[in-house]
Amino acid sequence: MIYKLPEGFSREEINPITSEKYDDSWIAFCLTDSQDYEIMNGGGLNSVYTLTVSKKYPNWKMSLMDFIEFQTSQNKNIILSVSDEDLEEAKSFYDNHHFNDQFLRSYEPKVMIHSTTLSCWESIKKDNCLKSWNRLKQEGRVLERVPIGSLLGDPEDFSDYIMFSNGSISSELVVLSKQKGKIIMKEDARYKPGVRLYFNMEKAAKDGLVVRDGCHLKVKDSLPLDTYQIWAANWKSAGLSGEYSTPADFTYKSNKLFNEIYGEKVF
Repeated sequence: MIYKLPEGFSREEINPITSEKYDDSWIAFCLTDSQDYEIMNGGGLNSVYTLTVSKKYPNWKMSLMDFIEFQTSQNKNIILSVSDEDLEEAKSFYDNHHFNDQFLRSYEPKVMIHSTTLSCWESIKKDNCLKSWNRLKQEGRVLERVPIGSLLGDPEDFSDYIMFSNGSISSELVVLSKQKGKIIMKEDARYKPGVRLYFNMEKAAKDGLVVRDGCHLKVKDSLPLDTYQIWAANWKSAGLSGEYSTPADFTYKSNKLFNEIYGEKVF
């Protein structure tokens, strides 16, 4: 169900539709004219998880429609803080696209990254498969009570999916935060790099595995390594001087070496 609310929707603890606290069945999208950011997400700890997108972001129309299509497929109650004019413009622009298009769009990266800890990497290699947190939980193979994303207010169903970064430092900040047991966003923090996995998203999309939620490109449940993995970087292969580094340094050196191996400047 979609609920349209006025532009400038502000997250509160109480749902204006039900007059009760939000639960995970609710999610929101806010379109703004801000010049301070392109995409922000969060808010699920004390209110409703919200994707906030500025029209400064060149692909806002695709983001909005992917969000609506994907969350509708998940039977979510959707709050839209978008003008009627902007919604109609996005619908027209979206045309025959779908959130699970079996091809990459011109603005989507053909290689994306998932980072993991060294201990998790050993299990991944044995499975020859990358698995979502909820899938591993079902198999009784996670030690944490909740995934690290829960500290940011991520809805529980987010953990049905394997998330990727576009080459940025964000995936290393996840590893750093997991090691520390709390959210840390310091790019120069000392940590122990795990393994940075580079995947062929072009092939994954062609094979119907990639879905879009308006913010992320992701894969549900599992992703076989032998079919989609291109390269795995650890501290040795990335050329670090020791097993401790910073997210910024490991990201930079891994991406630089990947470009050389791949024969193209992807990152």
